[in-house]
Amino acid sequence: MITQIDHLGIAVKNIETAVEYYEKGLGLECEHIEVVESQKVRTAFFKVGDVHLELLEPTSPESPIAKFLEKNGEGIHHVAFATDGIQKQLADASAAGIRLIHDKPFPGAGDKLVAFLHPKSTHGVLTEFCAPADSPAATVAED
Repeated sequence: MITQIDHLGIAVKNIETAVEYYEKGLGLECEHIEVVESQKVRTAFFKVGDVHLELLEPTSPESPIAKFLEKNGEGIHHVAFATDGIQKQLADASAAGIRLIHDKPFPGAGDKLVAFLHPKSTHGVLTEFCAPADSPAATVAED
């Protein structure tokens, strides 16, 4: 079951410049920056209430974020929903006819398992499910 909005992903060309805006311009504090090799991105997180903002900078021209920036420019990339059962959430979405980008969760930023739904099935919004990697209900499905 979805428990809350976990974060909003924002594609940026330069993470240092973007972090400066969020810190100096908005008075937010960057919690941490990390590289997610599987997605070829560098991320920066800011907590705003119970939700995070995740800045995403490509580390490779083959990164999904690089392709997004090339097509759309900087801006909101995805909305991520926290779930207490990521594999069931994916199965339920698939059963409802929603196109999955990933049918199994994989390691993402912030020590979470993540999986995405295709925006062509979600009214144009790239949708992510995420769950703590150490949650029993979040384990990656076996083949």
